[in-house]
Amino acid sequence: MQQPPDPVPALLDGPAVDVSDAHELLLGYLKWYREALMRKLDGLSDDQLREPVEPLGWSPLGLLQHLGWVERRWMIWGFGAQDVVAYPPGGDAEEWTIAPGASAAQVVTAYQAEVTRANSLAAKATLTDKALLGGRFKTPEQAPTLGRILFHLLQEYARHVGHLDIARELIDGQTGE
Repeated sequence: MQQPPDPVPALLDGPAVDVSDAHELLLGYLKWYREALMRKLDGLSDDQLREPVEPLGWSPLGLLQHLGWVERRWMIWGFGAQDVVAYPPGGDAEEWTIAPGASAAQVVTAYQAEVTRANSLAAKATLTDKALLGGRFKTPEQAPTLGRILFHLLQEYARHVGHLDIARELIDGQTGE
């Protein structure tokens, strides 16, 4: 089989290629996916951010809001056992729906605040540290390690950023990187 002349190798996304520390890799890839999420929202009008995309049934801004709740549930309430509201009173429907009076900037700011809090907790811990008890996890047997939680968040972001690729293509034909 013939190879194309001078094939260009695909570059790795995320942390630098020389990063091998698992803690740094997980946080680096999580950072990359959080940034990818924001890149994929960039350039959409306020209406495009808010309007549910058919046949998906959710808006790009609703997805961002959902991921803010995910950060809160797994890191703030979960790993840190902080006394926070872990689910909106209206459940999934409210979690994915932008309140009529909320600006896109307010939703982005709320999301970024959750990410900042999550990063603060993750930076102070090792991957083998177990979640504190009293928040999401009530017994030592339920409490996962930070590494397990970060891995879960990473797969959640990978999945949802892929979903946002589909939404963006349906909205304006833009495709992901």
